[in-house]
Amino acid sequence: MDNECTMEPENIYFRCRKEAAMHNQKLSSREGAAELLGISVSSLQKYELGVTKTVPVDMVVLMADLYNAPELRYLYCKGECPIGRAMNIATEIKSVESVAIRLIKKLSMREVEDIKEKLLDIADDGTIGKEKQEELQDIMERLSSLQQSISELMLLGEKYKGGCRN
Repeated sequence: MDNECTMEPENIYFRCRKEAAMHNQKLSSREGAAELLGISVSSLQKYELGVTKTVPVDMVVLMADLYNAPELRYLYCKGECPIGRAMNIATEIKSVESVAIRLIKKLSMREVEDIKEKLLDIADDGTIGKEKQEELQDIMERLSSLQQSISELMLLGEKYKGGCRN
């Protein structure tokens, strides 16, 4: 019998399964989810309790697809992959309002024009001296922030592309 009261409420695999259970009753129990994932109940329990420190990547992909939880893939890439750790990618679903507002602010004409002007100044003579290096660093920081907002929107879009969910 499932003893789900022992779950850590912060475990992402558990939270995603429980959210998905609102749309697929079979996912409301570990037994049902394990059957759909093709794994043992004890393996799923270990993932959900955090006993298994690194869930196999193929299992993360299966869970992400079954639970409609693309954040599981993004979180795996950001946390487990050495390349992904260095990338500026979103790892959690945020509200459409907060994502849209942040992205629109970062895409303001004033902001875009300022970046364009600085970039043109840097590229003007084909060299990057000390002063231009600082300007380039500023541009990179601003674009990194924009990249984070774009990643949040992409994750949100991936979550809801199959249909609207509350």
